[in-house]
Amino acid sequence: MADLGWPELTIIAIAVVVLFGWKRMPDMARSLGRSARIFKSEVDQMKTSPDGHEVRDAGEARGGDGVPEATGDQAHDAVVSADDRVAAAEAEVARLRAELVRHRNENGSH
Repeated sequence: MADLGWPELTIIAIAVVVLFGWKRMPDMARSLGRSARIFKSEVDQMKTSPDGHEVRDAGEARGGDGVPEATGDQAHDAVVSADDRVAAAEAEVARLRAELVRHRNENGSH
């Protein structure tokens, strides 16, 4: 990998500030920190358990924000539930579009 010295890092920093703006930098840094923490916790979890699932008690199952983290089964159920809600919403949109087309045809407007 190439050696990055102070001049190169300064140029990169200036380019990032120019591209994204000074006001968005704290939000970007915060988001990057959260992503790094999530990535690190996932890697640690994969290291502690060969199948990627770790059994934790209720005290450890809470994230840093106090919200309980979903277990594997809960996450799968949540995804299935979300998929069902999306499918229902798409069906409702299709029904409403068909009704709109029918009303337009009845009124003769396009």
